[in-house]
Amino acid sequence: MLYQDAFLQRLETGLRNTLPKWGLPASAPVSLLTISENATYLVEDEEGGRRLVLRVNRPAYHTEDEIRSELAWITALREQRVVDTPRPVPALDGGLLCSFPDGDTRRYVVAFEYMSGKEPDASDDLVKWYGRLGEVTARLHLQSRKWKRTPGFVRKVWTFDTIIGKRNYWGDWREALGLTKEGRTVLERTETRLEELTRAYGMGPDRFGLIHFDLRLANLLVEGDRLGVIDFDDCGLSWFPYDFASAVSFIEHEPYIGDLMAAWAEGYRKVAPLAKEDEASLPMFVMLRRMQLTAWVASHAETPTAQSMGEPYTHGTVELAEEFLRKNG
Repeated sequence: MLYQDAFLQRLETGLRNTLPKWGLPASAPVSLLTISENATYLVEDEEGGRRLVLRVNRPAYHTEDEIRSELAWITALREQRVVDTPRPVPALDGGLLCSFPDGDTRRYVVAFEYMSGKEPDASDDLVKWYGRLGEVTARLHLQSRKWKRTPGFVRKVWTFDTIIGKRNYWGDWREALGLTKEGRTVLERTETRLEELTRAYGMGPDRFGLIHFDLRLANLLVEGDRLGVIDFDDCGLSWFPYDFASAVSFIEHEPYIGDLMAAWAEGYRKVAPLAKEDEASLPMFVMLRRMQLTAWVASHAETPTAQSMGEPYTHGTVELAEEFLRKNG
C-alpha cells in the first residue's frame, strides 16, 4: 500500500520544495490529479497565471536516464508536430528533471504544460475517436521508425517475458484478486498459447519498435475536434500493434471492441500501411494486455484504478481467456 495518506503528504511536502525551481511559489495551490504508476499534481500559480502538471515518479520504476529518454521522445514528437501532447516545461536552470530527497532515496519530478480536455467515455462516439486514434498511432509509429534516438536513449523493452513472463515489470497474474484454481488453469494455458503466438509473430523492425504502450482512454484528452495524448511514462520498445491493445485497457470485455478495432485499423491505414497479418494480431495482443493488467491490478492494489477493478476484473479475464482459447487453442 505505497500511496497511503502519510506517504502522499510526504510527497506533497517534497513537491512543494521543488516548486521554486520552476519559478513557482512553494505556497501555490497543489491538488492531486491521479495516482497510477506515479503521483500527478496540478499546480496553479494564481499570481503568475500559470498552470503546470507535475509528475512525481513512482520509486524504483524508471531510472533517471529512462525518464530523460521519455522526455527526449516527447520533445521530438512535438517538434515534428506528430501528436498533440503537453510540452515538458524546463526548470529555471534549463533542466527538465528535478528531484527531492525522501529518506534514503530521491523522487524525480517532471513538469508539463496543462492540457485542457476530457477523457472520452462510453457516452461519446468512441468509434469516431478510435478512428482518429488509429491515425495518431500510425503517425507515432512512422516517426519512431525513422527517428534517430538521442545519445544514451534507454527505455524498457516490453517482450512477452517482461509483459507477463518471468521478468514481468507489473507483477505476476497468478496473484490476481479472486483467482480460483480453475481460473489459474485457464490462464496458464492462455499464457502458453500467447507465448507461442508472439514468438511466431516475431520481433522484426517492421513489427517491433518504440511505441507509447499506454494509449488507454485515461491518457486521451478530447476537446472540440482535438485528440490529445498524454502520459508517455510507459513508452518503450514493443510490438506496434500493442498500442491498440493498450488503447482498450480495462474495456476489453465490452461488446463494441470489434467496432473500435475496425475503426482504429481504418484510421491507421489513412496514414500508414497496416498488413493483414498485423491487423489479425490485434486480438492476441488485447488478450496479452488483459493478462498484464490483471497482474497490474494485483500489484498496484493501493491505486484507485485497481480498487475499482477488484475481483470482477479477474473473473472477466478468465472468461476472455476461455473465449480466446476457443478461437486460438
